[in-house]
Amino acid sequence: MPQLLLELFSEDIPARMQAGAARDLERMARTHLAEGHLAFERARALAGPRRLTLVVDGLPTGQADRMQERRGPRIGASPGAIEGFLRSVDAGREALEERDGFIHARIATAGRPTAEIVAEMVPAIVRTFPWPKSMVSGETKLKWVRPLRRILCVFDSRVVAFDIDGVASGDIGEGHRFMGARRPFRARDFDEYREALAGHFVILDRAERRRRIAEGARALCAAKGLALVEDEGLLDEVCGMAEWPTPLLGTIDPAFLDLPPEVIRTSMRVHQRYFATRSADGVLAPHFVAIADIEASDGGALVSAGNSRVLSARLADARFFWDEDRVRPLEDRLSRLKGVTFHAKIGNLHERAERIARMSAAIAPFVGADATLAARAGRLAKADLTSGMVGEFPELQGVMGGYYAKAGGEPAAVALAIREHYRPQGPGDPAPNEPTSVAVALADKLDLLASFFAIGEKPTGSRDPFALRRAALGVIRIVLENGLRLPLKPFAGAGGDDLMAFLGDRLQGVLRDQGKRHDLVDAVFALGDDDLARVVARVEALSAFLSTNDGADLLAGYKRATNILQAETKKGPLPAGEPRPMAGAPAEEAGLIHALAKARPAAEAALAREDFAGAMAALAGLRAPVDAFFDKVLVNAPDSAQRDNRLALLMAVRRAMAATADFSRISGQVER
Repeated sequence: MPQLLLELFSEDIPARMQAGAARDLERMARTHLAEGHLAFERARALAGPRRLTLVVDGLPTGQADRMQERRGPRIGASPGAIEGFLRSVDAGREALEERDGFIHARIATAGRPTAEIVAEMVPAIVRTFPWPKSMVSGETKLKWVRPLRRILCVFDSRVVAFDIDGVASGDIGEGHRFMGARRPFRARDFDEYREALAGHFVILDRAERRRRIAEGARALCAAKGLALVEDEGLLDEVCGMAEWPTPLLGTIDPAFLDLPPEVIRTSMRVHQRYFATRSADGVLAPHFVAIADIEASDGGALVSAGNSRVLSARLADARFFWDEDRVRPLEDRLSRLKGVTFHAKIGNLHERAERIARMSAAIAPFVGADATLAARAGRLAKADLTSGMVGEFPELQGVMGGYYAKAGGEPAAVALAIREHYRPQGPGDPAPNEPTSVAVALADKLDLLASFFAIGEKPTGSRDPFALRRAALGVIRIVLENGLRLPLKPFAGAGGDDLMAFLGDRLQGVLRDQGKRHDLVDAVFALGDDDLARVVARVEALSAFLSTNDGADLLAGYKRATNILQAETKKGPLPAGEPRPMAGAPAEEAGLIHALAKARPAAEAALAREDFAGAMAALAGLRAPVDAFFDKVLVNAPDSAQRDNRLALLMAVRRAMAATADFSRISGQVER
């Protein structure tokens, strides 16, 4: 069946927008085609530095004829009402029929050619395209990410004719900006288009460009006995910056290698989009890999030399900041934090630093850190924000503070804590494990959370401008990965309950990713425990317990008991006191009372020593007596004393189980 090929060719599209643009183009095309009653086999979109491409396979040459039916006024309506209905549906009286008490009109609609629909679809997509940022050039009023230069649009090997603000569609494309610019080509289908682009030095597929960069960069390094410093984020970015990516090896002036390696790497990555390299001994090598968008006749020697000169200028600036910043110790920078507002409702950075210092000292005993060192590191943690280097490279905050602390003679633990206190900043970033670092990293994140929750600034939906979800996940990772026993409520501040619920939601997500059931996390978190390590231990014990027959059957018994008690609550207050053996009571009633008297203290003792598996094992002893009780004993006995005693017994069973988890929050579905 016929194929639609569309290329929207413009000036350079920012690399960060390309993947989203491809998704939006495909989504919008699918929507328009569906609204046009055009089925197809496959649609896909591709994006590159200067072009968005859409390919739709298996389209029909035109719409099928359709018969539509519209319901009109009731039978017997006035002639004026009927005439108005006919005008609204653009039909004559011959289209009317009476059915089900109403007048209906059957309207035949002839199908339109697909090319006509495409000629309307593409301008509609272009004019409403959701670019994050767009512009209007001096030549047209069209809003596009960059000036739109050319439109290639063919269906069934023929041009689909239309015009968008002076840019007419056609079947002519162009290749690389330099190597293929003077040789336009004609394309009537996707295969011809892709081959023509390759012959004009354009790699259309993003994955292929990515592979070419990675393999070429590694090969260049291997030939020099070097190793490429892998950087997936940078690789994603540069493959959107070159249509014919060509890796080149450049040289760093060895005089700059005495700068911190993070400074060199950040300067290369952020300002120049260069990849760093390592020598055989693992240290930063005086070479980099740049990605050019041209195959030069000299093998790239001139381009590499130019790249080296630009990098040297950047590193010269970095050296100036490095030398200037070390003149003043970090402590001398603290006063300047008073002039930096952290948040209008929270205060300045100096106040935040003092809070972090106090909280670091308070956390220190729980993590095995020295409180004095923790407070010192917490107080200095934000001081590097006033340094020239961090002003130039914000990505190095914390890292530079660690270097400056070391240069100023601070204890090694303090310097390391300053360096690591932002960690972990994402799933791939390791959590700190040195005690002082742990204390300060937790204090930094807990102060951030407590401060914003106290003023009601909580994440909503996808909105999280202060990265509070990341901070909460950081707290959870630090606590769990270090096996810390740390109560969190004392550090939650005025937003305590909401903040604990927020942490609970994040913990649910973490445990769910590990295969734990969210309702089990709910059941444990409902106990109000603020020790995350203990919560996880409870969840694991509960999960193991419910996977057994004893656990599953006891849960069913609990829910049955709860249903009875809830029904009785509607009739009036439940009986107070503990159940007792009664003369003439069934043996199953006495058996459950005896089993409860044995299981409850055993479970409480196990909980006291945090043996959660032992507590579950003690509760497992209730499974058979509970089953027997419900099989043989009538709870709502005619005798009120018997009835009250049996209700009290069910309440006692519920209380015994509630000490380990809120079983009411557990679904009836259990896995065995």
